[in-house]
Amino acid sequence: MRYLLIFALVLLSASCQNEKEEFSADEIIDKTIENAGGENYRNATIEFKFRENQYKSVRNGGEFLLERQIIDSLGVDTIKDVVSNTGYKRFLNDSLITVPDTMVVKYTGSINSVHYFAHLPYGLNDRAVNKKMVGDAEINGMPYYQLKVTFSQDGGGTDHHDEFLYWIHKENFTIDYLAYKFHVNEGGLRFREAYNPRVIEGIRFVDYKNYTQEDFNTDLCQLDELFEEGKLELLSRIETEDVHVKLKKS
Repeated sequence: MRYLLIFALVLLSASCQNEKEEFSADEIIDKTIENAGGENYRNATIEFKFRENQYKSVRNGGEFLLERQIIDSLGVDTIKDVVSNTGYKRFLNDSLITVPDTMVVKYTGSINSVHYFAHLPYGLNDRAVNKKMVGDAEINGMPYYQLKVTFSQDGGGTDHHDEFLYWIHKENFTIDYLAYKFHVNEGGLRFREAYNPRVIEGIRFVDYKNYTQEDFNTDLCQLDELFEEGKLELLSRIETEDVHVKLKKS
């Protein structure tokens, strides 16, 4: 009887430990953001180059400013797009110019997209983000949480209908893979594999191998299996170059 009681207590203890190891979607994202830089994001100036254009983000607590700078092929004119808490502005050689409303939507979406991926996982706790645990997975022998992310219409931008799926390592709390389904330009599916991780001034950055799947009706949860089977097409590489970070001193 004594041994049965000890055995029951061991089982109960193991059960409690298993319960403690289970995290909610919010807790997983919190741990992932903290692991990647945490509070450093909120007071950082980040500059990087992406596809020949220069990008810059400036954050000061709740205030933010996102920039894209384009130099024409002749190296004469410079266009600077600025997205901030107060809206969108475009400058030509430092002079403010007027942009049609339809193009404001296009430019804003493009700038937000580049900064979004470059700064992941920061941003996954924004007010418009809806997070949900959808299961567990294993890729190349590594264990992952699968989290689905959607966006509310209020605050979710013009692409709020897009769906994202993140594979977050269960021990390291890093986003090693992600996939998304988008609807602009006739829609499509993408699966990204993170590589080249590096930490600069306490903030983690990665590049991505960008894969595509032709069948738009494919469930995002199936893309990891298709990836391991070699059935996804490598479309491009998403690389942020010459990354510089400056943290605001408290």
